[in-house]
Amino acid sequence: MLAAFAVPMSELAFNFGPAEYFSLMVLGLVGAVVLASGSLVKAIGMILLGLVLGLVGTDVNSGVARYSFDIPELTDSINFVAVAMGLFGFAEIINNVEQREHRETFTNKVTSLFPTMEDFRRFLPAAARGTALGTVLGMLPGGGATLSSFASYTLEKKMSRHAAEFGHGAIEGVAGPEAANNAGAQTSFVPLLTLGIPSNVVMALMVGAMTIHNIQPGPQVMTSNPELFWGLIASMWIGNAMLVVLNLPLIGLWVKLLKVPYHFLYPAIPVFCCIGVYSINNNTFDVFMTVGFGALGYLFSRCGMEPAPLLLGFVLGPMMEENLRRALLLSRGDFSTLVTRPLSASLLVATVALIAIVALPAIRKTREDAFREA
Repeated sequence: MLAAFAVPMSELAFNFGPAEYFSLMVLGLVGAVVLASGSLVKAIGMILLGLVLGLVGTDVNSGVARYSFDIPELTDSINFVAVAMGLFGFAEIINNVEQREHRETFTNKVTSLFPTMEDFRRFLPAAARGTALGTVLGMLPGGGATLSSFASYTLEKKMSRHAAEFGHGAIEGVAGPEAANNAGAQTSFVPLLTLGIPSNVVMALMVGAMTIHNIQPGPQVMTSNPELFWGLIASMWIGNAMLVVLNLPLIGLWVKLLKVPYHFLYPAIPVFCCIGVYSINNNTFDVFMTVGFGALGYLFSRCGMEPAPLLLGFVLGPMMEENLRRALLLSRGDFSTLVTRPLSASLLVATVALIAIVALPAIRKTREDAFREA
């Protein structure tokens, strides 16, 4: 997908301005709402909270610190790693501590690493759907592998005839998200190499690495640095092959790790999380932020609210604001520039269509319930 569509997308990228970038990011956020499981209102609320958290820090245009509450550490914005570690790492640990269930490992029951015909029948459609979903979401700003995995798991759980097995070893719940993860991780290079915008934090690090080597990511990277572009594609093939070579012989070791008692894992995981967060900026404030977001993530999980949309809004929020303000500066404050430019208008139409896809079933159900009551 990257090799086939990167060139035409790079030609399309020359038509992108601030208005188009803003509309594309709005489409990515609405896509996250559509694919999030659970309550639609809660998903929208989580995205809005992520957008608000993304406003914390120094304003790019004026240089004034916003919502920092005179805390110097917040003038550089909230550390993304602290947010992610807290919402996904600490919160998951707290949830697991509450569960006192027996874990069963199957080290003595595995007879062959090769899937059976029944396994093939169940996981091939899930893997195909995961690949397609990950390919599309990977190209959206803020999508990437994480959102693709969550979306694929939700999709498979809704479509599977074995929904009760999810969480207890359903092969569709493994194959689909893994395929989506691989596809999303690789197609996330498309917006980086064609539009010059990172679709996730890993790609943001790639931008930094490319800038250090005087390489400007954007539409011209394939012509100015073709060895970089094709080298990336070759590395993906080699990397996937090496994963197979390394993982298959070590499966026994990974399974044995499941035998480690929980009371050893629980303190170890938060310690390593804190070490990782501290090592980024050598700042203890980030560690406290991680703990705070861990408590917040635990509260979200108790309320049935997914943290993934919040993370997406947090990443895209500053970029959305910057491009919106830039578009308004170029149009002298005229908001109609978002709908008068054809490409931007097309992206906004696609956004409205996605909202309608979600809203129409709910409206129909409300009308049916009202009709029955009448």
